[in-house]
Amino acid sequence: MRNDQELPVVAIVGRPNVGKSSLMNRLAQHQVALVEATAGVTRDRIYAPCTWRARSFLLVDTGGLSDEDQFWQAIAQQVDEAIAEAALVLFVVDARLPLTAQDEWVARRMRRLGKPVLLVANKAESRNIDTSDVYRLGLGEPHFVSAAHGHGTGDLLDAIVERLQMLPRQDDETPAGPAVRPLAVAIVGRPNAGKSTLVNRALGEHRMTVSDVPGTTTDAVDVEVQVAGGRYLLIDTAGLRRPARIDAKLEELAGLHARRAIARADVAVLLLEADEGLTEQDKRIVKLAGDAGIGLVIGVNKWDARAHEAREADSMLAGLRAALPAAHYAPIVFLSGLTGLHVDKLFAEVARVGEQIDLRMPTAQLNREIEEALYQQPPPSVKGKQLKVLYATQVGRRPPHVVLFVNDPELCHFSYQRYIENRLRQAFGLTLAPLRITLRKRQGRPR
Repeated sequence: MRNDQELPVVAIVGRPNVGKSSLMNRLAQHQVALVEATAGVTRDRIYAPCTWRARSFLLVDTGGLSDEDQFWQAIAQQVDEAIAEAALVLFVVDARLPLTAQDEWVARRMRRLGKPVLLVANKAESRNIDTSDVYRLGLGEPHFVSAAHGHGTGDLLDAIVERLQMLPRQDDETPAGPAVRPLAVAIVGRPNAGKSTLVNRALGEHRMTVSDVPGTTTDAVDVEVQVAGGRYLLIDTAGLRRPARIDAKLEELAGLHARRAIARADVAVLLLEADEGLTEQDKRIVKLAGDAGIGLVIGVNKWDARAHEAREADSMLAGLRAALPAAHYAPIVFLSGLTGLHVDKLFAEVARVGEQIDLRMPTAQLNREIEEALYQQPPPSVKGKQLKVLYATQVGRRPPHVVLFVNDPELCHFSYQRYIENRLRQAFGLTLAPLRITLRKRQGRPR
């Protein structure tokens, strides 16, 4: 994990369903990871910042270690990599249950890796639990907590901070400078479109669990990366499925996380499968991005699956443009996350979109352009009345948002509003990002 302040990392590990995600949500004081009774919900590393007693650190939630899970080898690799970068490990067990062979197996793994460990006995809501079994692990004094109710978590945070006190603070050694926020990019698409493979390619490491099983990623995972000279916060999301195919609470939660990821992103990268093309579900994702007002780049992934010819790319490009008229501004890139084909080009387009969603239109120039547009093509009259624009101003960015104060918004047909939009896009070079135009009624004498 790359972070500007080089915060120490605290990894949360343990077998499935001992409450690691609940503990992370409690310590981070907001819901970061999915919480579900089904064992093995979390398979990838999930990061969240945490501050306690003026000490900041990064929590990382990991997949449950178990040799019975079909993904156990990938999960073990994720856990080992999380522990390798961790300053401290929280080893979580279920306080209500006797220790299992899996718990002891994880404990042996902890001792072999040699990192500082705090033993956490979770789900200790009852006073009648038998605590003696936990000491058998030989990992020191356990901390009895209830992540669900918050019991003991303050003491646990105290212990975490005490362990971290021996580490030098990065912000004490490095002069403070202006913080430049990385561009937040949500990687979205249907299950098994190759989202995690793309993130791994951008990272240059095996960070996300990759499998042929659709829906392997169920959380929204944030990771910072530098690609082609740009700095991005990638949000790898669970694959969005059609509502008719959501037959479990877990899928509903995953869909909610994907929507939240889109809502907090600056740009969304929609991945399509080259051999499947555009589906109704992909159109729905485009609408989600459009409703959120964020930038959009469409990536046709797995372009290496067979010998795709240039004319086939031209045909698919034309078909996508015809099927997505509302996203006419979105760049389309043919790529392969597996081989790296055109991945740099994809992020170059993301960077260009990121610049344009921050576009600022000077008020004087904006009003001149509107006046010229009205002069060259006057609005049609409606029942003897004609639209008059009294004033225009930009009220927001990400995306650019222009408000037109008019005599009557009902006099502006959608086609004329599209004409004004196209004129502004041409005048300000806004070719790759969404543009919002709002008409408001204002009393006043037309100019």
